[in-house]
Amino acid sequence: MSDANPTAGLSEQRKLLIFGVMAFGQFMALLDIQIVAGSLGSIQAGLSAGPDEIAWVQTAYLMAEIVMIPLAAFLSQAISTRWLFTASAALFTISSLMCGLAWDIDSMIVFRAIQGFTGGAMVPTVFATGFAMFDGPKRAMIPAILGMVSTLAPTLGPSVGGWVTDVADWRWIFFMNVIPGVAITAILPLLGKVDDPDLSMLRKIDWLHVGSLAVFLGGLQYVLEEGPRHEWFTDTGVASAAWISVVGAVVFFERTFFSTMPVIKLTPFKRPTFAMACVLNLVIGFGLYSATYLTPVFLGRVRGFTSMQIGGTVFVAGLTMAVAAPIAARLSTKVDGRYVIGVGFCFFALGLWMFSNITSDWGFFELLVPQAVRGFAVLLCIVPAVGMALNGVAPSELRYASGLFNLMRNLGGAIGIAVVNTWIGDFARTHTLRMSESMADNPEHAGGLISGLTAYASRFTPDPAIALGQAQSQLVRIVGREAATLAFADVFRLMAWIFIAALVIVPFCKPAPTDGPPVSEH
Repeated sequence: MSDANPTAGLSEQRKLLIFGVMAFGQFMALLDIQIVAGSLGSIQAGLSAGPDEIAWVQTAYLMAEIVMIPLAAFLSQAISTRWLFTASAALFTISSLMCGLAWDIDSMIVFRAIQGFTGGAMVPTVFATGFAMFDGPKRAMIPAILGMVSTLAPTLGPSVGGWVTDVADWRWIFFMNVIPGVAITAILPLLGKVDDPDLSMLRKIDWLHVGSLAVFLGGLQYVLEEGPRHEWFTDTGVASAAWISVVGAVVFFERTFFSTMPVIKLTPFKRPTFAMACVLNLVIGFGLYSATYLTPVFLGRVRGFTSMQIGGTVFVAGLTMAVAAPIAARLSTKVDGRYVIGVGFCFFALGLWMFSNITSDWGFFELLVPQAVRGFAVLLCIVPAVGMALNGVAPSELRYASGLFNLMRNLGGAIGIAVVNTWIGDFARTHTLRMSESMADNPEHAGGLISGLTAYASRFTPDPAIALGQAQSQLVRIVGREAATLAFADVFRLMAWIFIAALVIVPFCKPAPTDGPPVSEH
């Protein structure tokens, strides 16, 4: 994009239509990050996959998407935003269809990687286009709309996927993308161009920079996804991926600073507010994706909920996000964004802290208020963060700023899920050990519990030995369930402290005007 607005000749209605179509495409891409979360068991059975293999249905998408998000800025400048988004929507649709037609786990992983890579191009381009096309009050609404899309889509993913799998079949969570994908592919090119292409950039592209980006971010995503399952660097594969990622990072940063045609520019980080907004977005991604991941895991592992029950329970957070969006947008135009994001982080921490009182019998009603508080808070966090990051950015750098900002949220989510998985495992083992020690120190209490469980089991079997074995197995399950519950409580409490600690950054984020020329912070 040049510094002159390339869409100045388009009517406001045409601009809104372009933005609406692109925002819907972004929603599809973000929804598909988590849409398989509640259906992995069904997909595993349908494709006869092993436990380790099925995890790659999620990992492949995330690895590919996280590479494309920063690369999209270069590609949109080279072939234009309109044609990049159209091509991405078309390939996303085709790969979604092929995911639904997958015949084994290997084909599913390949198609999910293509789906994630092409979907990743749709995420940052919408932010850059919205801020380039609009100014004044309409631009002030962009963070709220895209903030809601960015948070609502991954939150609703498990609910939508679980519901579709229960009422139809797991293949339909991919087939459902086909009709809207075809519509976006057909409609967007007819609405008019957003910018002009510069095809000469493709002839001068630094392929080493592209390759090092893929190795760096792809390797990092692999380490974060596989690390918790394989005891981190004690596993040869994880350790090797970490070293490869480090080498990729070194080459990537060398090419970023010294290439004549870098595919990613880090110049937006020269603005202190942009850098701090990215850090805040990293924390937001950590909290959003981790909490969205932990709640269904708790309901499935501890409560034994079905996909439908989990979807109905976590849907509350999505509803409160929709309610909070216009409020966050209004506040961000009337109040210093630092106050809004400060309140948002405090409420998000409060919602997480409420989860720290969780017990093994919590269900929909017990989770209602904590989820509502967290869902309402996340829009108060992300709307001002988007404004801080992208308001005041020169149009020529808007694409790169958008890509880097969105990358931070996804990296935060990847780091968050990896960290909380590790915490859950470590804390559960610690609590199991403490419970075992407590029972060893109080044999009368443990013996009484075993006797009661044995007496109950004896009602269903005449053999005392079998009854005793069943009682001991039941005791092990009870200890495991309670230890896991305490581990979830510990994790939510730690996450709350992370949001409280991040408040230190907020006062230093100098807000930029929503209209007018870019501001200087030097």
